[in-house]
Order: sequence, then structure tokens, then C-alpha cells
Amino acid sequence: MTAVTITTDRMKFLRLALAADAVVTGGNGLVYLAFAGPVGDLLGPDAGLLRGIGVFLLAYGAAVGLLAARRDISPAATKAVIAVNIVWTLASIAAVVTGAIGFSTMGAIWAIAQALVVAGFAELQIMGLRKSRAN
Repeated sequence: MTAVTITTDRMKFLRLALAADAVVTGGNGLVYLAFAGPVGDLLGPDAGLLRGIGVFLLAYGAAVGLLAARRDISPAATKAVIAVNIVWTLASIAAVVTGAIGFSTMGAIWAIAQALVVAGFAELQIMGLRKSRAN
């Protein structure tokens, strides 16, 4: 099976959606790492958990940024990013509903708000993938 790549002229929207995701995700990761104590006090989760999430978000944001910067963006890699974003969205909602992470009221609002943003990135990436494949 031959790998399919997307030509550069048709991937501007997808590249922008991936790049925006990378910047926001990396920014969140940096904040969670640098300010885990105060953020934990505000949102509820333990500072250690926030640091772990921060490391994941920084690594994930860097990977998405590298994907966005590639000359040819892999549809398979883009689908993987979309899948992770959907899983993150659902996990965030589940964490609020179950109380598993111990969010404060502000933390629950934050978790739902960021879940909506991540779902929005997934939708933009789906749209970008479709646009990049249009003839």
C-alpha cells in the first residue's frame, strides 16, 4: 500500500488548524508545568497530576507542531491527532461527571471549556483534511 500525502496548495487550512492546536496545547502544558501549585489550588487537581499532564501536553503539542510544519501532511497522522483530541474531549467530560480528578467548581468549568476547545480543533482538523483532499 502506498502512503498518501496531501499537496501543499490544498493544506493551508489543515496546517493552520494543526498549528493552532499545537500552540494552545503547548501553552497549556507550559502553564501546568510552571504553575502546577497555584493552578491546582484554583482548579482542584493535585500539582503532581498537573505536572504529568503538562509534560504530556508539551510533548503532544510539539508533535502536532512538527506535523503542521511538514511539507506534506500525512492524512494518517492527522487522523491520529483528531482521534487523540476526541479522546481528550471525552475524558475531560468524564472526569468532570465522575469527580475522579477532584475538580473545584472553577476546575469543572475550565475542564468543560477546554474540552470544547479541543473538540473544536478536532472539527477544524476534520474540515481541513476534507478540504485538502478536495479536487
